[in-house]
Amino acid sequence: MKLSLGFSPCPNDTFIFEAMVHGRVDTEGLQFDYFLSDVEELNKRAFEGTSDITKISSGAFAYVAKDYLILDSGSALGFGNGPLLISKKMMDSHGITSSRIAIPGKYTTANLLFSLAWPDAVNKTEYLFSDIVDAILNDEADAGLIIHETRFTYGKKGLIMVADMGKYWEELTRLPVPLGLIVINRRVNEDIALKVNRIIRRSIEYAFRDPVMSFDFIRSNAREIKKSVLEKHIKLYVNNFSLDLGSEGKHSVTELFRIGREKGVLPEMPDKIFLTS
Repeated sequence: MKLSLGFSPCPNDTFIFEAMVHGRVDTEGLQFDYFLSDVEELNKRAFEGTSDITKISSGAFAYVAKDYLILDSGSALGFGNGPLLISKKMMDSHGITSSRIAIPGKYTTANLLFSLAWPDAVNKTEYLFSDIVDAILNDEADAGLIIHETRFTYGKKGLIMVADMGKYWEELTRLPVPLGLIVINRRVNEDIALKVNRIIRRSIEYAFRDPVMSFDFIRSNAREIKKSVLEKHIKLYVNNFSLDLGSEGKHSVTELFRIGREKGVLPEMPDKIFLTS
């Protein structure tokens, strides 16, 4: 059986899925027709419901929960790894609210967290995540939300951090930041979905054991190819929550949805959103 699989070209995703898509681990008879896209493009494809398995922003999942279930393995959660708001100069809350903000997509978790913290900051423009630093430098935006590799390089461009959205979430909830999820279409048989769950975990465990094997695939798809940056990126975003969300990870995800609904920025959710309870 062949399933479609979408994930981003960012180092944490290519690290996670490399062994799985290249047959380095037991796939229990399953094959994967994979494609790589920017996370906001993956979000939009999920809205269409065409992908069998896909990476999705946690914030976007609320809009497709009727069609997808969250897998235990492959997600991006953690402490100290949230989106950053950056600018050429420091700003207070009033300055942030009145600024032109570059965001990496309307449905990204970065934009959701920012909307929870600054609901009145509505002058936003969507950019490809890798173009946000240049948008600020070129005065197209006053500030921007950065994710992925740009966390490690913005300082070299003379930009500063104005706010840490991960810190905001951690202080609010004392929970890890639920950045991105791996979800499977509800049309996929549960036995097959459980196989996929096991295969993803197997792929991550393989990557941890032999990271050299995945490096060419990671570097060939990354925006930033400096080895030290790639390694920092993987270390920051791939952790025990990637292997298994566990009770703490699931609690963090459900809290994001609960708070988002209370603030009026997310819709109601189905009762069952995880593949396994």
